[in-house]
Order: sequence, then C-alpha cells, then structure tokens
Amino acid sequence: MAGLLIGYLLGRLFFRGAAGGPPLSERRDGFVALAATFLAYGVTELIHGYGFIAVFVTACAIRRAEHGHGYNNVLHGFVEQLERLFTAWLLLLLGGFVATGGLAALTWRGAAVGLLLLLVIRPLAGWLSQWGGRAGPRERLAISFFGIRGVGSLFYLAYALGVADFGVPAEELWAVTGFTVVVSVVLHGITATPIMRHVDAIRDGSTATSDR
Repeated sequence: MAGLLIGYLLGRLFFRGAAGGPPLSERRDGFVALAATFLAYGVTELIHGYGFIAVFVTACAIRRAEHGHGYNNVLHGFVEQLERLFTAWLLLLLGGFVATGGLAALTWRGAAVGLLLLLVIRPLAGWLSQWGGRAGPRERLAISFFGIRGVGSLFYLAYALGVADFGVPAEELWAVTGFTVVVSVVLHGITATPIMRHVDAIRDGSTATSDR
C-alpha cells in the first residue's frame, strides 16, 4: 500500500507538477529515479513494511500515471544503467568472497540444492508462469532456463538472516547462495549466445517459411 501511494504521488509530481509548477518530466532528468527508489524504500521501512517490494510497486504506479510518456523511457534507461553498474560491483564482491574461502562451508547437499534450483525448480517455475502466454515453446524454454542471475538472492539472504534464525549456520547459507549465483553466472553466460542464436535461427526460418 505504501508503494502504491508513493507511486501515485510521485506520478502526479512527475507528470503534472505541484502547486501549478512545471512537472519534473520537463527536465528529462533520469537521476530522479534513484531519489524515488530511496524514498519508497525508506518510508516503507520506517512504517515496518517491506521496502524491496514497495520500490517495485512504486515504479509500476509511476509508469501507470502516464504510460505512454517519453519520460518513462528516460527513467527506465537510467535505472537500467545503474542496475548494470551495481550488478558488476556485486559480482566483483562475490568474486572476492569466493577467492577468500567463502565457499569453504559448502557441503555436497548444499551444492545439490543449488544445482536443483538452477536446473529444475527455477526452469519449471518459469515455464509454468508463462503458461498461456504469447511466446512459443522454444522461447518459453529459453526464458525459463535463463531466468535471472540471482544477484537479488544476496539481498534476500542478508535480510532474512537479520530477522530470523533458520537453525543453519549463516556461513553455510552464504556458501550455498554464493555457489548458486556463481554457477548461474558461468553457466548462463556460456550458453546464452549459442542458445539465443539457435532460437533466432529457428524463428527466422519459421518466418521465412510462413511468408512463402
């Protein structure tokens, strides 16, 4: 609810202005997206809500305020570049974590869980979530296999360890999560280009056949 309310208010400020002033969209400043992120997260956490979800809801509400406005592209482009920067930074930290023995607490059971998540659970969940969508079987399979790198899991684990006790050493949980993310980055990084090239070739071939 907090994210929805903040998104609604920011949407009016972005596209309609305040007290008769010009809307922020006229300045074409993408940096405003970062301020909106911190605002939604901070306010929601202050009222004991879940800031991570609130940021997502806020972004959706802002988008809906003026769905076809070009300023949305400015905000999206800035956030995308910022996301790549932070992802690279987190992967660098993860590499340092692994190099300094961060996976020492990893057991074969933990490794099996990580592989099960990557090769079975996440692809199956991704496939089912696309049921009835427009994508063809091959596209659904590719999307389900790749998913996301799982960098967000680092945030979720840090948050969870701060509010609950799972009866498992934190070092082991960090090792399983780090292992899963590393394998995901390597596996999907190696296979992304050949698989997408294959999917594109099949799609182009099907299009050429249908045009005849």
